Amino acid sequence: MLAHLSLKQFAVVTAAELSFGPGLTVISGETGAGKSLLVDALGLLSGLRADSGVVRHGADRAELVADFTLDDAPLATAWLAENELDETGDGDAPICQIRRVIRADGGSRAWVNGRPVTLSQLGELASRLVEIHGQHEHQALLTRASQLDLLDAYGRHEAAREPVAQAARAWSALLRERDGLVAQGDVSDRIGWLEHQHAELEREALEPEAIAKLNADHRRHAHAAGLIAACEGAFARIGGDEGPSLTRTLQQVRGDLQRVAEHEPRLAEVDAMLDNAAIQVDEALSLLDRVRDDLDLDPAEFERIEARLGRLHELARKHRVAPEQLAATRDGVGAELEQLRGAGERLDALDAEIGAARKRWRQAADALGRARRDAAASLSARTTELIGELGMGGGRFAVEIEPQEDDRPDPNGAERVEFMVAANPGQPPRPLRKVASGGELSRISLAIEVAAFGLDAVPTMVFDEVDTGIGGAVAEIVGQKLRALGGSRQVLCVTHLAQVAAQGHAHYRVAKAASEGVTQSAVQVLASKQREEELARMLGGVELTKEVRAAARRLLADVG
Repeated sequence: MLAHLSLKQFAVVTAAELSFGPGLTVISGETGAGKSLLVDALGLLSGLRADSGVVRHGADRAELVADFTLDDAPLATAWLAENELDETGDGDAPICQIRRVIRADGGSRAWVNGRPVTLSQLGELASRLVEIHGQHEHQALLTRASQLDLLDAYGRHEAAREPVAQAARAWSALLRERDGLVAQGDVSDRIGWLEHQHAELEREALEPEAIAKLNADHRRHAHAAGLIAACEGAFARIGGDEGPSLTRTLQQVRGDLQRVAEHEPRLAEVDAMLDNAAIQVDEALSLLDRVRDDLDLDPAEFERIEARLGRLHELARKHRVAPEQLAATRDGVGAELEQLRGAGERLDALDAEIGAARKRWRQAADALGRARRDAAASLSARTTELIGELGMGGGRFAVEIEPQEDDRPDPNGAERVEFMVAANPGQPPRPLRKVASGGELSRISLAIEVAAFGLDAVPTMVFDEVDTGIGGAVAEIVGQKLRALGGSRQVLCVTHLAQVAAQGHAHYRVAKAASEGVTQSAVQVLASKQREEELARMLGGVELTKEVRAAARRLLADVG
């Protein structure tokens, strides 16, 4: 819902701050006072292109700011989150601020929640927040996609649309898989090449652990002579029978200390440490002996290991990977080979699955189509009745449903929808988007919205001069319909008719005056007595008689 609108240096408005609530808010003013400027401002905040003419004369820029609460705008909330532009206000309630600055040189910039955005993004967001009726380029109802969504909302087809969309997505995924297989063409040569590659890789032990062991064996055999000499030398020095050794030295030291230990108790602790050292030395000697026994100068084994390593490095160069990645390469080649060998069978299976998915889509789409035709007949009759009540007697509204030109499963169903209107008796129905009269278009849009009773997802609707060309009883009906629509949506309406203005839950007046030779417009929210005076002005013109004021009071009293 639009909560606040701020205008600075915009056209003939120096500064204006407007707050809005739920229900119907009406905006009135004398001709030329600038009451449609509020609609123009919302249009620019919706992404319309601007020129320097909207900047107040003498100012360097115009600034427009709109604040929205998002409790009633789930589509806008989701869009903001998807584009990482979401924000929360006090109480963690989601909010949205749209700001646009238009410079006197014609340039402009836009921000959403303080972050810069493009005009395209601005339009995408605004289409989920505001729907403006009266200017063709603003109206969501003029697009076929929006018309289809409104028809489905009117018929409450959400449950019927979901299986259609699911079947269409499944069909598309299967078709993409099949196209990918077909694009491979004749794979026999590829299979032969992969079989050779796979067999070559299978002949070797390629697991990383096996390669690590092979490298260790290679290093051991390459340095066998040095290792043998080092082990034998160490064994001789530690525990050899000839000459001094570490083992005998430890035994002698322990014996010398034990003879005098009775005179110094701490020497017993030293003896215990040396005993542990002797045990460790004995274990080291045992391990040295085993290592020496395992070492063997075997040139043939060394050549075999080198040959294996050579083959591994050759395979690694061939497949452009490290030797440790050869196992993964082998598995990948095997997986592709298995897939290609089963390509023919998979194609046959895909053909069957694609046919089944299409059949599921057709069944779901047919059910949705029947529901749409029923809803179209009901919406057509209800809207035709309403446009007659709104002063377009003899006018007709129809929802035209045609089959899609392409028989490919579509997530939106098998039909296209076009809203058709004959504004006057004897005229052939024409698409709503081609209706020329802004006033007629606004009233038709109002009739559709009332018939659908605000079932589309846009929370704020703006009607600009919806009452053009009508008066009297019809004007009162238009006001009543707008007020009824305000029961489910926030509605803003620019009007010049007292019968419409009297129906508002809130009322703003736009007035124009000259100050120091410069024309300015000011916007004022009207209290009860001020509303009565404004309605009297709208009814009676320049001279406000007792009778005119009494009529204005009656209009307000009738609304209650």
